Amino acid sequence: MDLSNILKQIEFVKEIDKLKYIQRKTRLFNSDRNENDAEHSWHLAVMAIVLAEHSNVPVDVLKVVKMVLIHDIVEIDAGDTFIYDTQKNHTNTDDERLAANRIFGMLPAEQAAELIAIWEEFEAGETSEAKFARSMDRLEPLLQNSSNNGGTWKEFGVKYEKVYEKKKVIREGSEALWAFAEGLINDSVEKGILEK
Repeated sequence: MDLSNILKQIEFVKEIDKLKYIQRKTRLFNSDRNENDAEHSWHLAVMAIVLAEHSNVPVDVLKVVKMVLIHDIVEIDAGDTFIYDTQKNHTNTDDERLAANRIFGMLPAEQAAELIAIWEEFEAGETSEAKFARSMDRLEPLLQNSSNNGGTWKEFGVKYEKVYEKKKVIREGSEALWAFAEGLINDSVEKGILEK
């Protein structure tokens, strides 16, 4: 039996444990505790399974689940960039590319290539699966902030226009979930937990 693949895969498994230590700005539902990247990725995976029927077009749910489970692994090296950060752009960066090559590169070559391709597809946001996966990624923090009396919106002075602009990507993956999200954003303004 050739152990080389197993050893590489186990090293990767051990490495991605670090995702549990990457703190996000968003807090858990109805909580003061910040979510970590591993919790976020798990939550998105379950959301994708449960909400897949609302995708604009039928999607390969397993591929969507893979996307949301691995999309933030690069943050082990590159760190988490807050979506409303005013100093650093929340887009694919050279740091993230280096991280993807290093971390996924720990795996056997064929697996590494597959996961890098899935990560790239998510980042590009052009396929039906990527659009739906990105919808999940934008919906979850919206649900969290609305459950936390404005959460990071209040903490960082984020206004309606910025939230609306960042969240409207949900529409690309699901018109139905966008209608729900848009209603939630507007309700948040009416409740005074999101400034116009």
